[in-house]
Amino acid sequence: MNDLLKGKRLLVTGVLTDRSIAFSVARLAAEQGATVVLSSFGRGAGITARIAKRLPGSPAVIELDVTSEEHLAALPERLGEHVDGLDGVLHAIGFAPASCLGNGLLETPWEDVATALQVSTWSYAALARACLPMMPTGSSYVGLDFDATVAWPAYDWMGVAKAGLESANRYLARDLGQHGVRSNLVAAGPLRTMAAKSIPGFEKFDEVWQERAPLGWDVDNAEPVAQACVALLSDWFPATTGSIVYVDGGFRAVGA
Repeated sequence: MNDLLKGKRLLVTGVLTDRSIAFSVARLAAEQGATVVLSSFGRGAGITARIAKRLPGSPAVIELDVTSEEHLAALPERLGEHVDGLDGVLHAIGFAPASCLGNGLLETPWEDVATALQVSTWSYAALARACLPMMPTGSSYVGLDFDATVAWPAYDWMGVAKAGLESANRYLARDLGQHGVRSNLVAAGPLRTMAAKSIPGFEKFDEVWQERAPLGWDVDNAEPVAQACVALLSDWFPATTGSIVYVDGGFRAVGA
């Protein structure tokens, strides 16, 4: 089956390298028939433009800084140069200053915490607001998550930001539902991405996942996560919203 997203128009954020989860989502979505537009900003825009050439159809790249109201307001116009609407959006955006990771919660300055929360949590609602005018009934909004029900080693304020993301997803499902738009998260197991490199002691996640995940786990394979995202972006989950799909080899289901 190669037409799961046939005719769909998608915005995919967060493609920085070919190891990005978003890259795998964009590739698989294009293979399944979608027209894909990527977003990036600043110094990353040039990198994303080069990486886009490795994707089917070499999708267009538009500039978008989700912390900028000017960029958010301009988003429909920028997207309109490439697509006449949006059937799906992937929110693959997260960032925390170095002080927010690996140092506990007690000493991190508010300015750094505020940055982490704005980029990683608030932007989930902000991007939905900007995209909503282009999204018809039946559209799907999907975000990338990491299980925030427990305190992880070194994850610290990013874990707090992810907890906020999970809560925001539930409230967005409530608010977007009246427009016929679904909102769901995919909580991935640890993957060796650019973001993972900023987490002190990331290799420990790899070790414990190998020990406990019933299905095993490959930190270098984003394909299972991408498949879940594409499924949620398709029409196959028409009555699912406000949910979190865990793609972690079953790790979350097994106690220590």
